[in-house]
Amino acid sequence: MHVQRENGGLLLALERGFYFYDLDSNDLTPLGDPEAGIATNRFNDGKCDPAGRFWAGTMALDKAPGNANLYRLNRDHNIEHVLSGVTTSNGLAWDRERALMYYIDTKTKKVQAYDYDDGSGAIANPRTAVTIADGAGSPDGMTIDQEGMLWIALFRGWRVIRVNPATGERLAEIAVPASQVTSCTFGGSSLDELYITTARTGLSEEALKEQPHAGGIFRVQPGVSGMPSYTFYG
Repeated sequence: MHVQRENGGLLLALERGFYFYDLDSNDLTPLGDPEAGIATNRFNDGKCDPAGRFWAGTMALDKAPGNANLYRLNRDHNIEHVLSGVTTSNGLAWDRERALMYYIDTKTKKVQAYDYDDGSGAIANPRTAVTIADGAGSPDGMTIDQEGMLWIALFRGWRVIRVNPATGERLAEIAVPASQVTSCTFGGSSLDELYITTARTGLSEEALKEQPHAGGIFRVQPGVSGMPSYTFYG
């Protein structure tokens, strides 16, 4: 995954660690790999917080529960370990008041809410904001809209759902013609278009005949605008 960098180019979390990428020269500059000695893990998803720090987590390739982690790359390029006991690190979002952070470890089938300190990046007081019912798919990528509602991609769930994180109430859903829905984000000039990504890896030939658009990107106008993506300030 990647984010834009204030000083130009991109910040990447590749399979093994963090890198700066120069778009003109194609040069990669390594920043560090906090899991250099863990061959069974790789980075999976990441996003910048409102203060310009980059959060990215790993996943256990062997699906061993609790063997992955969540990290924060600060603006001074220092890598901090934030959470352990993760299995598949996925979606992240922050509310517009910069007081809450939401986080998905897919294996738990939950969205956790944390008190978030915008000045330091510290998180505290974890609690369950959303629980995905059995048989509904697994929570993957996530974004947030201007009203503070979460949009959650459901892997093997054929849809994106809109949920109120204060109550856990499901408010809306968007059906997708692909089972493995991986993430979503708002775009367009008014941030009123929701872009939805899907995957085709692991699907049988029979399944691919039933869902030929699997692996594609979809766009919909859900009737609400999203929050802007944040840039890495470092």
